[in-house]
Amino acid sequence: MFKLTAYSALLLLVLVTGLFWGTWFAMTRSIYDFSAYEFIHIGNVIIANVAWPMRIIMPFCLVLLLFAWWWYPQKGLGSFLALGAFVLMLTSLLITLLVEVPIDNQIKTWTTKNLPANWENLRATWDQWHTARTFTSLAACLLFTGALFRLIRLNN
Repeated sequence: MFKLTAYSALLLLVLVTGLFWGTWFAMTRSIYDFSAYEFIHIGNVIIANVAWPMRIIMPFCLVLLLFAWWWYPQKGLGSFLALGAFVLMLTSLLITLLVEVPIDNQIKTWTTKNLPANWENLRATWDQWHTARTFTSLAACLLFTGALFRLIRLNN
């Protein structure tokens, strides 16, 4: 049961992290080069594409990470790495729910005609927190992979 859970958790972790990394790498690094119209358009397209799938994938990833930690066969460094991965992904979820989604919900209502006066500040806030979320998920992926490699090494 542990192997199925751990590999399923790893797959979902890679999918979630890949989404954050891809958005950060392709868009966020040049977010300040976009006009207001481009930012609104790109933001709305990305929000529409990822909102529903992430509502399913990210919580399921967290549940699997928690079970993988719970069922980790050998307590010690490997189980601490697995727990660390869970905590970092939980942090990513909290950033998403407490910062990113509220800003996304505002962006969905914007047009170039009703752009709020502080839209650039909101964009900067979104950018900073998306970067944090991206790197917490990358660190989670690294820790969980380390936990699995640790277990493989101990069993060989």
